Amino acid sequence: MEALKTTACSEIDKQSSVLNELSQDIWNHPELCFEEHHAHAKLTDFLEKSGFDVERSYKLPTAFKATFKKGSGPNVAVLCEYDALPGIGHACGHNLIAECGIATSLGVKAAMKSSDKDFGTLTVIGTPAEEGGGGKIELINAGVFKDVDFSMMAHPSKFTLSRPIYVTMNIVTIKYHGKTSHAAGFPWEGVNALDAAVLCYQNISVLRQQMKPTWRVHGVITKGGEKPNIIPDYTELLYYIRAPSNTEITVLNSKIDACIQAAATATGCTVIETKYSDKPYSSLLSNNTLASLFESNATQVGVKFDTDPAIVNKHGGSTDMGNVSHTVPSLHPKFDIGTTAVNHTHEFTTASGSLTAQGYTLSVAKGLAMTSLDVLLSPVLLQQMKDDFKNNVCK
Repeated sequence: MEALKTTACSEIDKQSSVLNELSQDIWNHPELCFEEHHAHAKLTDFLEKSGFDVERSYKLPTAFKATFKKGSGPNVAVLCEYDALPGIGHACGHNLIAECGIATSLGVKAAMKSSDKDFGTLTVIGTPAEEGGGGKIELINAGVFKDVDFSMMAHPSKFTLSRPIYVTMNIVTIKYHGKTSHAAGFPWEGVNALDAAVLCYQNISVLRQQMKPTWRVHGVITKGGEKPNIIPDYTELLYYIRAPSNTEITVLNSKIDACIQAAATATGCTVIETKYSDKPYSSLLSNNTLASLFESNATQVGVKFDTDPAIVNKHGGSTDMGNVSHTVPSLHPKFDIGTTAVNHTHEFTTASGSLTAQGYTLSVAKGLAMTSLDVLLSPVLLQQMKDDFKNNVCK
């Protein structure tokens, strides 16, 4: 096993320059969710040249599936993300997620080719639209993970954690209807939908005093009117609602609904629509077996994990990898890229495109590759992983 792990790590080192070029190319061409055509082309071309059987536009226009088979063993899915954020580019470092996924896959494939052992299948899945689009959820619904035994990916951060806490999230669009009128000449003839939107925003802000510390609600007014002298008859808000579990988010949703309706009642407006997303993000279930193996393997190549309880127990954002983790055993560590910046900032965009991030990214890829090999070649670990998954899902 150690020889196979050495082969995997050596291959990642050998490909480091090419992997950096791939990451830089994606970083320099940021694309929003479901629009990642450039990244899709670059990643699929690279994988095809690297000896994978590639299926482009697999189930979704900018998704892909690439496989390498050797034997009849388990199927590990290594996931790549590559969408960016509006206005600030790769401020969540998805260029590095793609690079890490490709590096992991190259390492595992090299180990598989170097031995006559019965490994199984290595599947690289390109998953678009993590930033609010729920691309992985669509792929789950399309049956992409039905023959996958376990999945993995890693996400850049300012921390390094094997079991980061990602919470359940739903997205709600709120629409109010009022009545237009001249704001100076006949304001009493109008019913102000902007007042309803502002009151809704304030109601939810006041509600935060009674929210649990682990609940998060944040929103913006996306449509607030056309001109100051026209009383708005239509407004719209967009909110993200987060809680640690599906049960808690149901409670929180009911409180948000009351805030929405109260704003309409107070202003005389009508709630046209309260539309919750049909693709809510589930909390992340970090598989204990996979996380423990990753800790051991990554430590061997110099990865240092945060141990401060305040960091370990901190609730982060949300990811559609959470939905995957409720479907198959999954590993989704966070990894430091040598920055103090937080995700979704201009500073993190700069960090994700820096040369400094490369060493951190490839070290994590080595840890993932070695963890894949452990499970692919050990029926005992495979079963232990599956048992952990059943216990997590049943909680």
